[in-house]
Amino acid sequence: MVDRSLVDRCLYLCTPDRPDLVPFVEACIAGGVDVVQLRDKQLEARSLLDRAHLLVSLCRSHGVPFILNDRPDLALACGADGVHVGQDDCPPRIARSIMGPAAIIGLSTHAPADLEASHHEPIDYISCGPVHPTPTKPGRGGTGLDYLGLAAQQAAHPFFVTGGATPDTVGEMVAAGASRFVAVRWLTEAADPEAAARDLRAAIERALSR
Repeated sequence: MVDRSLVDRCLYLCTPDRPDLVPFVEACIAGGVDVVQLRDKQLEARSLLDRAHLLVSLCRSHGVPFILNDRPDLALACGADGVHVGQDDCPPRIARSIMGPAAIIGLSTHAPADLEASHHEPIDYISCGPVHPTPTKPGRGGTGLDYLGLAAQQAAHPFFVTGGATPDTVGEMVAAGASRFVAVRWLTEAADPEAAARDLRAAIERALSR
């Protein structure tokens, strides 16, 4: 059974499907990733379910929570540890009713109003961002560092920062109040994902230790 507590987890991989999905995710975990999400808006439900099944088995063998994006029905069907929903996706209360009380439910937030509304949702964590504009969220501007400070003061749940986490940027994010990070391009575009994850994890831990 995977420990679903997020208190001590700080490096969260969010990846689309890819031909080398399993070895890629395994390399990221070896480098220090401690939460994994599969987020692919292009796959049909059956294909997404098949790919998710692979990561459920892999993540469980490493004691890492596996989260599926957007689809609590498929998350339940594949045995995922949880689901992550956005502001325009399945409402968290419905996701919770589908997946049950033990599941991890995550919710994206992008603005102070989202943050305040999240206080009353049956969720386990929120994401905050993107701090910097990112092509994974086309058309969405960056929230800036001030939003992290607000989340650090007001969030009712653990929060993960999205948008632009690299070894060079996490220091300023930690200084603003962050302690947990979602990585997308830093890992998905890396020639050596294990080394990239190790470098990012080390930068986070250095910043947190100051």
